[in-house]
Amino acid sequence: MTKSVMLSGTAMPRAILAGRVRADASPAEVLQQLTTDLGNFKTDQAKAFAGLEKIFADFKASNDEALKGKADAVTAEKVDKVNAAVDEAVKTQKEIGAKVDKIAAEIDKLNEKQAALTVSGGQGGAKVDPRTQNEGYAAYAKAFNTYFRRGEGAVGGEHAFRQLEVKAAMTVGSDPDGGYTVLPEIEQTINEVVKEISPMRDLATVRQIGTAEYKKLVNQHGTASGWVGETDSRSQTAGANLAELKFPIMEMYAMPAASQSLLDDSFMDIATWLAGEVQLEFAQKEGVAFISGDGVLKPAGFIGGYPIVADTAYAWGKIGYVPTGAAGAFKTDDTPPKGADCLIDLYHSLKTLYRNNSTWVANRKTLGAVRKLKDGQGNYLLNMVLRPEGFVEEIIGRMAVEMPDMPDIGANSTSIAIGDFKRGYLIIDRVGIRVLRDPFTAKPYILFYTTKRVGGGVQNFEAIKVLKFSAS
Repeated sequence: MTKSVMLSGTAMPRAILAGRVRADASPAEVLQQLTTDLGNFKTDQAKAFAGLEKIFADFKASNDEALKGKADAVTAEKVDKVNAAVDEAVKTQKEIGAKVDKIAAEIDKLNEKQAALTVSGGQGGAKVDPRTQNEGYAAYAKAFNTYFRRGEGAVGGEHAFRQLEVKAAMTVGSDPDGGYTVLPEIEQTINEVVKEISPMRDLATVRQIGTAEYKKLVNQHGTASGWVGETDSRSQTAGANLAELKFPIMEMYAMPAASQSLLDDSFMDIATWLAGEVQLEFAQKEGVAFISGDGVLKPAGFIGGYPIVADTAYAWGKIGYVPTGAAGAFKTDDTPPKGADCLIDLYHSLKTLYRNNSTWVANRKTLGAVRKLKDGQGNYLLNMVLRPEGFVEEIIGRMAVEMPDMPDIGANSTSIAIGDFKRGYLIIDRVGIRVLRDPFTAKPYILFYTTKRVGGGVQNFEAIKVLKFSAS
């Protein structure tokens, strides 16, 4: 172990020395190192202080004895000065000890706050939810962990929840509703992982609401006008057409199980475990629904929840398509549309406003098929382009995103889509992910019924177009 260094006769805590703590150390590691080093510093100081006290005591005794045998006024004055200096040194050492104790108390407070964050998986670089930054959060975190390990009857479990939910500033839910609101970091952890897995959350507009349904008015314009002479009569013209869109909130769930002995393991982070159990299931469920959901007990997907019509017959409330010219394939003969021409037609089926912010989506097999297509000059349509965020795939100058839930190429499949998904698709999250602890249904296992409410649907039917692998 590296020895303490001496500065002006005092050993300094090693954790605060330049370069002592790693640049990538987490706050928990820094606190742990600082606590350890401060403890070592206190021990070293105590040993040094004890040795100094004995040396000073022996020195004073020797001087006192010498003074008795030689009661010279000048010598006595010198000895008194030395004794005063010794007393001052002892006082200084005691003051240093008091300051060290004060620093140790502050570190203990930081450790308590750090422990409250760790209960809910707040470390590892995750963003800190502002709802956790209040005095009630640590108590709520403790009660949450007690509830998961021991159930509602445990001291500090159910009762603590009822007393602390408001104080801890949780968003929704209470015991009578059939569960308890999860800690903010758990909710945040699940949502962030889902965002990474489901590309639609990156492309679409995402809103959080606290009600069971979201309504939105859309102006389809339609106001008519005309040219008239100075004395001509004026007939009434058509007015603007407002359409109301409704997005109901649907519910998805996961129900992982754990034995009581596992929950009794004090080293287990309940929050991290729960988030890891449900994140994949939630991601798969909503990812499929945003694409091909039929709107029954699930969100309406942009290719599954609405009529798909030829773009020449497009109308509001429907999704327009452009055909490839061949069933289940890109056309290979020389009659229009040839090969990749259908992609160019699809690209230009979008209005300019949407086209300028558009993104292609398809699964990896379909993107592999597109990669083989060439234009009339022999250039591949799908290219790798270096952007500030790294290499990305582009088709006709617009970014292509791999969407695993898009269908494979087949007869009449709509396997490729392009659109301004921020304008075109809306994802609605009901604030709060809820957990119900069930120790009865599957004894000896404890079930954790975890639910999330989410809705979604097309909010602008002009902004999304699809490629249909069909003859017409």
